[in-house]
Parts: sequence; C-alpha cells; structure tokens
Amino acid sequence: MTAPIMPKATAKWLVFNTTMTFDQIADFTQLHALEVQSIADDETAQHMKGVDPVLMGQLTREEIAKAEADPAHRLKLLSNPLVVALQKPRKGARYTPVSKRLEKPDAIFWLIRNHPELPDAVIGRLVGTTKATIDKVRNRTHWNATNLKASDPVTLGLCTQIELDQAIEKANREKTRSASSSGARNTLRPAKETLAETDEVDPFADELEAEAETNEGGLDADEPETDGEDDES
Repeated sequence: MTAPIMPKATAKWLVFNTTMTFDQIADFTQLHALEVQSIADDETAQHMKGVDPVLMGQLTREEIAKAEADPAHRLKLLSNPLVVALQKPRKGARYTPVSKRLEKPDAIFWLIRNHPELPDAVIGRLVGTTKATIDKVRNRTHWNATNLKASDPVTLGLCTQIELDQAIEKANREKTRSASSSGARNTLRPAKETLAETDEVDPFADELEAEAETNEGGLDADEPETDGEDDES
C-alpha cells in the first residue's frame, strides 16, 4: 500500500479531527502505531501543521465515517493527479518575487528556531538564500537583526508544506542514523583489547623487582655495607 503524501502531517490531522484508532491511522499513513501515539501525545510533530487528506484528494468523508463506525475498517488511499504532480521534485533555480525577498530572513529565523536539525544547505534550498545570509541571521549580525520576526516559510509562500515536511523527515532520518552509528562506536571493546592493555610492560617493574631481591638478601637499603676487615678488628 502506498503511503499518503506527508504521512505525519496527515496522521496529526486524523488524530485530532477523527475518532479513528491509532492502528487505523497507522495503517493508512504507513507509520508505526507508537509514532501515531506520540503525535497524539504532542511529543513529536509539535510544530507541524495537520494536513486534511480530504482536501488533498486522498480520502473521502464517507471513508472516514466508515472507519469511525468500524474499528476494523481500513482506509483506502485515493489517487489524485494533483498529489502526484506535487510529489515531483522541482527542477531549476527557484525564483522569488521581489515582494517576498525581504521576508527571507524571517523565514530563516523561523527554521533555525523551530528546526535546528535542518542543515544550512537545506534551509538555503527551501528559502532560496545563501549560506552567508543564514550565518548572519543565526549569529544576529544581519543588518535587520533587531527587527526579525520568525515566520513560517510556507505561510510566506517561499516553499510548500510538502517540501518542508520532506526536508524535516530526511533530516530526522539522517540524525537518527548518525546517532545509531556513534552509539555503535561507543560499545564495549572486545576482551582481547582490554586484556592486551593489562599485559603492557610497567616501566617501573624492573626497579621494583631489584628492590625486592635486595630486601630478601637481608640488606637494609638505608645502611652502608661493612667490609670484612672491619669485622675482624
């Protein structure tokens, strides 16, 4: 089964606007039931806007009513030419109208504040800006830093909700993958390595051994040795 466009945003809308079970929503959005529950508990997707699958042409009101009446009913995804067209990646350079260009720093400010997991390159593609401008906004050295107001780039019309959600999901996947890799590197080392370290030569071992042999011979290291001739005298 194909997942709907923006599955998490769709799941959020279904959680807060229908009485369907988590299992039904998870089955339709191709998410795990625990992910749907975390959305319901407002643990994830806090800043994500819910997407109405009916308005997107992916579901009908009648289908939702059936699912609400029967917990065993499974939703059927509708194909929509508009959705297919929106899913196609945009090609070519992004053109931003002059009236929107002054709003780019506000959008950058919003993305940095609400989605720190997004790399600068991704922010640049979403907003249509440069890394230098992103650095100035982040470091508060932008010429208009005192007047910046965090504004959703989707609301400003600088990117679509689809593009933003896809960028966030990809960044979260890469973050999870990176955390898993670092965790694997921090696991316990094999016994061979730890035993090898304990077998390393102690630089003071020879001195300690020599001192032990001296004490066994009955000599006191703090008293000088006496010559045999002095004993006879």
